[in-house]
Amino acid sequence: MVVKEPVVYVDGEWFPKSRASISVYDHGLLYGDGVFEGIRAYNGVIFRFKEHLERLYSSAKSIKLQIPLPPDVMTRAVVETIKRNGLKDAYIRLVVTRGMGDLGVDPRKCRKPSVIIITEPVDPSFGTIAKQRGISVIISSVRRDAVDATTHEIKSLNYLNSVLAKLEAVDVGADDALMLDRSGFVSEATTTNLFIVKYGEIFTPPSTSGILPGVTRRRIIKLGRELGYTVTEKGLTPYDVTNADEAFLTGTLSEIVPLVKVKGIEIGDGKVGPITRQIMEAFVKIRSDPKDGLPVYQEERVLTR
Repeated sequence: MVVKEPVVYVDGEWFPKSRASISVYDHGLLYGDGVFEGIRAYNGVIFRFKEHLERLYSSAKSIKLQIPLPPDVMTRAVVETIKRNGLKDAYIRLVVTRGMGDLGVDPRKCRKPSVIIITEPVDPSFGTIAKQRGISVIISSVRRDAVDATTHEIKSLNYLNSVLAKLEAVDVGADDALMLDRSGFVSEATTTNLFIVKYGEIFTPPSTSGILPGVTRRRIIKLGRELGYTVTEKGLTPYDVTNADEAFLTGTLSEIVPLVKVKGIEIGDGKVGPITRQIMEAFVKIRSDPKDGLPVYQEERVLTR
C-alpha cells in the first residue's frame, strides 16, 4: 500500500511535505519574526476558526506585519489544504513570516511575507492518558515575558521563553511548568492557559498577567458559565494554585488537561476533579458542532451566506 505524502501550502502553491520549504534568509527563521496559529478540526469542522483567524491578524497588526492574503482568501487556502490531504480530524498550523530579507534585523529588507499552512492528522482521542490521570508541573524560575516586552498576547514565532521553562520541567521529571509574571502572579503554562476551581467557582489569570488569550480558554470560560458556574478572571498566586480544589490547563492541541500536582503538592485529592471532568465531557460534545466552527466540506455555503 502506497501512502500518499501530505501536502503543505507555501505562498500560493502546494508542495509535498518533504519538499515544502522557505528561504534560510527568512526573518521568521533568523529572528522569530512572524506569527502563527494552531487550530484543530474535528469530524470536518474547524473549531473556532473565525476566532483563530481574528487573532492571527491581530497578532500581525501588533508587529506591523501585513499578511498578504485577506481573511476570506486565507480561509479558502486552509480549507483547500485540508481537502487535499483528505482530513477530517486534524491539527492545522497557520504561519505567517516576515519573509526573506538579509542578515540584518531591519524588517524593511523583507519584501514579502510568507504564508505557510500545515495540516496533520490528529485522532480526537489524542492525549487520553494525560486527561485520565492528570499531569504534574513545576513553577518555573523563568518568568513570563512582560506585557510591555515581547508580550505573549501576540502569538509570535518567538517561543524561547516557553522553551526554557519546558526544559526546566523536563530536567526534574515534571510534565510541564507554570510560569509567573514579573509581579509573581501565575501567568500560564508553557503553551496552555490555567484554570483553578475553589469552592465551586472557577478562576483564570487575566491578560495583565502576560497570558496568551487562548481561543480554547475563551470557549471554556463561556462553557463554564453555560454549565452554571461563576467564572472569574483574577490574579492568582502560587498559593492559590496549590490550595485549589481542582486545576486544569486548556489549549488547542491538548484541549483540557487536569492538573493534579504542582511542585510536588497535590491539588485537591490528587485526582481529576468533578468540575474538571464535567467541563471535559461538555467540551467533547461541542468541539465538532458547526455552530462552534467552520464546516470544511460545506464551506461554499457557509462563506457566502
